[in-house]
Amino acid sequence: MPPQSYRIQFLPGLPEDGFTCPADLTVLRASLREGGGLLSSCRAGTCRACMRRLLSGRIEYLIEWPGLSAEEKAEGWFLPCVARPCSDLVIEARTAPEGSD
Repeated sequence: MPPQSYRIQFLPGLPEDGFTCPADLTVLRASLREGGGLLSSCRAGTCRACMRRLLSGRIEYLIEWPGLSAEEKAEGWFLPCVARPCSDLVIEARTAPEGSD
């Protein structure tokens, strides 16, 4: 049986701007598979190029402490390169603010 999949949606955006992410893939890897445009560099949770704000949904990280401060986590920022979905997600379409890396 294939792994459970979740719907990933961007706001603002159109419904067709989203994609499906299997629970066993990172959000970034699924986005790239679908031809998505999430920025990335290291893909290991350290460069922060893929940093986005999670507006709703739940994720789990593949690493113990990704390259985010406690404040950034509390504000909803996450790193799609090392995060798998645990539910449908809504992600802010804009990237992290300038100077955040």
